[in-house]
Amino acid sequence: MIGLLFGDTDFPKQILKKIKKNKIEYLIIDFSKNNFFKKDPYSISIGIGQLGKIFETLKKNKCKKVLFAGKINKPKFSSLKMDLKGIYYLPRIIKAAKLGDAAILKSIISILSKEKIKVMSSIFYNPELALSRGTYTKVKPNKEDLISVRKGIKSLDKLNPHDHIQAIVVKGSSIISKETSKGTKKMLELIDKNKNLKTKAILIKLPKKNQDLRLDLPTIGFDTLKDCKKAHIKGIVLKSKKNIFMDKNKSISFANKNKIFIKVL
Repeated sequence: MIGLLFGDTDFPKQILKKIKKNKIEYLIIDFSKNNFFKKDPYSISIGIGQLGKIFETLKKNKCKKVLFAGKINKPKFSSLKMDLKGIYYLPRIIKAAKLGDAAILKSIISILSKEKIKVMSSIFYNPELALSRGTYTKVKPNKEDLISVRKGIKSLDKLNPHDHIQAIVVKGSSIISKETSKGTKKMLELIDKNKNLKTKAILIKLPKKNQDLRLDLPTIGFDTLKDCKKAHIKGIVLKSKKNIFMDKNKSISFANKNKIFIKVL
């Protein structure tokens, strides 16, 4: 049986659909904000601070492997309801939190490993959601665009490896905007509102250097393309097999219509 640790976004729904189709036994631990999966008979809601109960539930149901998917909001440690196991591991998680969101995830993987629970890749059941290398649109990046992308990737690699930043917007050799903990959508909305930033720039959304690719892969979808149009983005750059691309056909059709290129390196 597979343990599914699900947060918000549509990605967990795609995974569950595939698992049900393949008749794989599963147990959902629902971390979504509004307990989206509460109607599923194989779902249970447990507070993220109740690590003991989480581990006990996984082991009781013989879940030796787990899969993370969806946005799990960073908890407020001061208001967390903790059990004994949570209290035991709390100092380690708080220490990781000071480094950045990605460090928290690595810490959780380490804790699960210590509890003899293996973490699987989030796209293990849905490899079709990751794109291979190539250009997926009629419009292709020109030489100047590719030079700009290379400079942007170098800049992205220099950012804090423990932070959550997975996306930047580049114009020429300059980074005109960086993703914050509020996500790519908020970054693009700020560009849309700022007339000085509204320009034919490129969105680069890649995993951070040395990022654990079993979870928290950078995700885009149809909403991202619509936000890109509003912000006058001319192209999107992703990484082969290391991004989640939701609504692929719909998104590519929209990109073609609005002359936005999608390049996978």
